[in-house]
Amino acid sequence: MNWKKTFVALPLSAALVIPTASPAFADDHGNHTNMDKVTVSTPAADLRATLDQYLSEHAYLAVVTMQKGVQGAEDFEEAAGALEANTQDLTGAIASVYGEEAGKQFNDMWSEHIGYFVDYVKATAEDNEEGRQEALNNLDNYRADFSQFLETATDERLEASALAEGLQMHVNQLIGAFDNYEEGNFDEAYEKLRMSIDHMYGVGKGLSTAITNQFPDKFENTSPATPAADLRADLNHLLSEHAALAVLAMQKGGDGAEDFEEAAGALNNNTEDLTAAIASVYGEEAGEQFNEMWSEHIGFFVDYVQASVNEDDQAKEQALTALDGYRKDFSEFLDTATEGGLEAENTAEGLQMHVNQLTGAFDNYIEGDFDMAYEEVRKAYAHMYGVGEGLSGAIVNQNPEMFASDMPTEMPKTGMGGMSEEGGLNAWMIAFASMAAALAAVVVGVRRKNNQA
Repeated sequence: MNWKKTFVALPLSAALVIPTASPAFADDHGNHTNMDKVTVSTPAADLRATLDQYLSEHAYLAVVTMQKGVQGAEDFEEAAGALEANTQDLTGAIASVYGEEAGKQFNDMWSEHIGYFVDYVKATAEDNEEGRQEALNNLDNYRADFSQFLETATDERLEASALAEGLQMHVNQLIGAFDNYEEGNFDEAYEKLRMSIDHMYGVGKGLSTAITNQFPDKFENTSPATPAADLRADLNHLLSEHAALAVLAMQKGGDGAEDFEEAAGALNNNTEDLTAAIASVYGEEAGEQFNEMWSEHIGFFVDYVQASVNEDDQAKEQALTALDGYRKDFSEFLDTATEGGLEAENTAEGLQMHVNQLTGAFDNYIEGDFDMAYEEVRKAYAHMYGVGEGLSGAIVNQNPEMFASDMPTEMPKTGMGGMSEEGGLNAWMIAFASMAAALAAVVVGVRRKNNQA
């Protein structure tokens, strides 16, 4: 296997600084300068979403690539190619702010640290403890150099010493996820994977805050750390992680991998996080109803995987039919809950894109078209940022007084750690409270309709 292959970047249709949202879920970008209107979509919030997307996707793809590498999996090169494409997108985002020269410096350093993770995987596969330690030493030197790079680029708005501490967390999480996977501690491996994804949202908030403070005119004097922007980030986090973990669990199921149950467990934990947010407002019964609807659609994807493994075309079609019914019901659910803020017809279209992307990623993976499989993986991940923007926009438009402050919720620590603050998620829970009666009504209505069918 060529561990130092020159990767070919996958195409990405989204813009580098302003992410492309799904038309079915996109919020109105119309008037960023009108601060009288509370909105989740400002130049600063868009920058934060872009950085959140690429940084969290980096963590996810790095863990997947490291797993594939130690397995000697036949799709390792394509997984690594997706990771390299992510690097190019991050480079473009940095260059769009700091210029091409800084972009090149970033690319060189960022690519270098990925190479050290590859070295660690290779040394582990060869049972070379000296090589593993050398890779860790190189990562230690990298975090010191990269921290200084960011401190200089942001005119010391981010402090190198604190940055180095945050970068050590990143290294520990990825290495921990890999070591536990290689040792067969799959529960711990997937817990570390989720921690590594979560951590990057703190990085995105910290870096976007520094950049927009440094170049206020470029971002129309908007802040990436308002309650509305926090809400958007929280939804982006949970929804994109759902897509990422769903793809991974489907791959594991198709392969009959020994860690399938734990991969599926991580996906279930993501579902529980979504459910907890609902239950904290509506109570346990409403939480159970939400959990049932959300888990149901995951189950249909599992049915699709099982049917594919069994080469049962009829069962595959039944799973797709069930997903079609789900998207219609769930679209009605969101339409009613947001009082028309998300129209059922448009939402159903967006949900169909989600279905197509996940099944497309899986079908291409099973068929051995790995380039296309990972292109669909990245599309599925990016798509959820449009969903998060649209859903958060509908909630904020419905409850503007809950998100009226344009002041930062809390300036992130310069170490850019994980999202320990709960302001955005709590605001989401409060906003949802005003929709409890409507939500309960639509859940009951959908259930009755299904029972009568």
